[in-house]
Amino acid sequence: MRLGKPDDAEALRQIYNGEVVSSLVTFDLVPRTPEDQHAWMAAHGGAYPVVVGEIEGRVIGFASLSPYRPRPAYATTVEDSVYVAADVRGQGVGKALLSEVVRLAGAHGFHSVIGRIVGDHTASIALHRSCGFELVGIEREVGRKFGRWLDVAVMQLLV
Repeated sequence: MRLGKPDDAEALRQIYNGEVVSSLVTFDLVPRTPEDQHAWMAAHGGAYPVVVGEIEGRVIGFASLSPYRPRPAYATTVEDSVYVAADVRGQGVGKALLSEVVRLAGAHGFHSVIGRIVGDHTASIALHRSCGFELVGIEREVGRKFGRWLDVAVMQLLV
């Protein structure tokens, strides 16, 4: 695991866009452009890092922290995101990535990490549980993608 760098933008974009066009795990409906990805990378530094997993120089996944909400009272809470390339899922990559961003959240002084997961994504729910997150609620039918109403499971870890 290592911190992301600008050169990772395209590899991360490929992993992310694969999920945008083929799955429900992100509520984005349009793939990111290279410019979008560079802007996203620029926003994910300092206290809101992106962590990259790689094998033999190939980026195989990433996790990030983002501000939870814009109002000042939420400043000690962050939201996590984790994406792993399809061909390496189930091999512990997601757990390593999530564990590292949780560690970084604590190191940067955050108190609460929130995972917002499409309601029936059992693998991501299990991943978050394995890192100590607890289910704190379900938001019913708050998203719509591919003609389906989508719930969001809200999981939380206090660090």
